[in-house]
Amino acid sequence: MRWRQFGYYTVAAVLGLGVILDLALPPNLSRWQDRSREVVDRDGSLLRPFMAGSGIWRLATTPDQVDPLYLSLLKAVEDQRFDLHPGVDPLAVVRAAGQMVTAGRRVSGASTLTMQAARLSKPQPRTFTAKIEETFRAVQMRQRLGRDGVLGVYLTLAPFGGAVEGVRAAAWVWFGKDPSHLTPAEAALLVALPQAPERLRPDRFPAAAERARARVLDRAVEQGILTAAAAEDAKAAPLPTVMRPMPVHAAHLADRLVRATPEERTIRTTLDGVLQIGLEERGQYYRARLQGDQGDVAVVVVRNRDRSVLAHLGSGDWLQRPLDLSRARRSPGSALKPFIYAMAFDDLALHPATLIEDGPWRFGEWQPRNFDHGYSGTVTVREALQRSLNIPAVLALSKVGAARFVSHVRGNGIALALGSGGDVGLPLALGGVGTTLEDLTTLYAGLATGGIMRPLRFRVADPAPEGSVLVRPEAAVAVLDCLVGLTPPAGHAAADHVSESRRIAWKTGTSFGYRDAWALGSSTDYTVGVWVGRADGGARPGQSGYVAAAPILFDVFALLPGDRGASPAVDTDHALLRPLPPAGLARLSPPINPADRNRRPLRVLFPPDGATVESLPEGIALKAAGGRPPHRWVVNGLPLSAQARFWQPDGEGFAKVQVEDADGRTSTVRIRVKRP
Repeated sequence: MRWRQFGYYTVAAVLGLGVILDLALPPNLSRWQDRSREVVDRDGSLLRPFMAGSGIWRLATTPDQVDPLYLSLLKAVEDQRFDLHPGVDPLAVVRAAGQMVTAGRRVSGASTLTMQAARLSKPQPRTFTAKIEETFRAVQMRQRLGRDGVLGVYLTLAPFGGAVEGVRAAAWVWFGKDPSHLTPAEAALLVALPQAPERLRPDRFPAAAERARARVLDRAVEQGILTAAAAEDAKAAPLPTVMRPMPVHAAHLADRLVRATPEERTIRTTLDGVLQIGLEERGQYYRARLQGDQGDVAVVVVRNRDRSVLAHLGSGDWLQRPLDLSRARRSPGSALKPFIYAMAFDDLALHPATLIEDGPWRFGEWQPRNFDHGYSGTVTVREALQRSLNIPAVLALSKVGAARFVSHVRGNGIALALGSGGDVGLPLALGGVGTTLEDLTTLYAGLATGGIMRPLRFRVADPAPEGSVLVRPEAAVAVLDCLVGLTPPAGHAAADHVSESRRIAWKTGTSFGYRDAWALGSSTDYTVGVWVGRADGGARPGQSGYVAAAPILFDVFALLPGDRGASPAVDTDHALLRPLPPAGLARLSPPINPADRNRRPLRVLFPPDGATVESLPEGIALKAAGGRPPHRWVVNGLPLSAQARFWQPDGEGFAKVQVEDADGRTSTVRIRVKRP
């Protein structure tokens, strides 16, 4: 009885000691935790990995990410009883000890996959003490992580030559694919390589790699995993001769997301991997065509319903141009005109069938000209937008108000950068403002969804964005209907963009001096934005948006599946959607008559230019004279309310105060604000 009690106490003491040691000496899993960060597509396929902190390609790998054949071969070669023992295989220990006694030397080892995982987690010299610690860690890790957890550590840390660790990384560098589907030859090579990763590298020692692969295949036949015929076919398969580079897709966007989310190990994007790769292949082709004048290309593809970015091209070749040109701030040329008309439609200040005069009108000291330097006389608003006539667009902006337009667009989340002086004026209708391809694409996606603006989504984890109203659905649909009628570029038949499955409303833009060429288009389901130009902002004579960017727009749409969504719901009886305009909108009378020489010029009366002005409790008074009322005020680039007669500064310092009249003319003063 006493011996039995002693036995119980002994077992309890051993177990207690084990628990204490396990708690006091937890396994060091820092190497396993130092894994490559990954950017993947919406389905989890790898787009771009980044090296781990130790300068190693080490992709996190779990058993369900690997072909079952590989796992069967791995266990057959390295640890046949992996699923049965607690981390250390007693039978293997007894066998190895017996062979050593009989042969007088080490014949086979007793190391299990769990013990190898422990060793890989904490590499150290192979001493007797290290072996004891490895044995303890193996039991400890098996208890803490379970079979799949331990296997995941091995699959992530196993060495495969060079700076490559883990089965997923190895499959990419040796075979250029994920290890979820491996041939017998590929699986056998990946099982063999960790046994001597540098001496068995197939690119350097093909004969040794071939022999090691053959041994694995022979073991597979012995274990009944493969037939003899299948093993012979695998032995005859060619070995990889080079280490492939890791995939680099959506490189610019991946860089941005990795910097923005440092806590995420795996960043799941909204990108469609197949579409992304297809776009990049086209991007390289486009860039090669543009090299004569150092041109480059950027493309953004958006799914309208949730603003998910399906494909993103920051430049035609990331290695040559690491700068993300989709975020470069450039002049949009005429690409903003649809939104000027949309706001004018929304105000019921214009109708698509309104007659408007395209003539040599002067706006203050500024006289805009059309792209071809000619004039078309009386045209409809629809025709003016389709032909991208400049003078009608400026007239439309004068109805909307330049300051109001900028304020409204900014209020919907779109950054419009004014010139160095920060003045808001009518020239913005012709591109006198800075914006980005991503922002323009966001605007066009808003038109396609009935005038509802939402920011772009790049990650699956991003919440569905709240919407804001740019214009009412009827105004958006009226503009889209105008843009569907544009003549497609050469080489693209009308059926390419207007068909039963897809109607593309599209617009081009060309900035001053042919520096930037734009093409943006929306169908029911998708919006595509294209920018073509030089990264340094240099001119590309003759390369307009229609010539350089529009063909790319249609090529990209050809990569997309057919549309299935519905058009925005509208009031079909709305005045904007009727063929003829209301009586009051039959013709737009130009707000400025060149023969009227009696109107006083617009000027700021108070505050006076260059003055130091004290800020009173009610603020600084704003007074203007001349021009045509109503007057609108803009301070430091930010429009005030339409009824504002005072401005309340945030503090002391310099300020720029600008007034704009109903004709779009402006007057500006600069003052210094001082507290009383």
